[in-house]
Amino acid sequence: MQDAIFFDTLRQGLWIAVLIAAPLLSVALVAGVTIGLFQALTSVQEMTLTFVPKVGAMLVVFWVSMSFMSEKLVEFFTRSLLPIIAGG
Repeated sequence: MQDAIFFDTLRQGLWIAVLIAAPLLSVALVAGVTIGLFQALTSVQEMTLTFVPKVGAMLVVFWVSMSFMSEKLVEFFTRSLLPIIAGG
């Protein structure tokens, strides 16, 4: 395999990973900042208050964006990886 094909496929795979992780990471960031602000304003320092809502929000976003994630992975596999594996 040529180096250019390898690095181009690696770059595409990393970009797909960023696209797939972006919804989950953004909702975790927003939930963390919101809960941190709430804790700072109310002086409540409960550990479960930060963990449970963040995980719940991430589960909801994962459930909603699951079709987008699997669609992107299947598209990457069929368009980029299968032709390389097949030798074309």
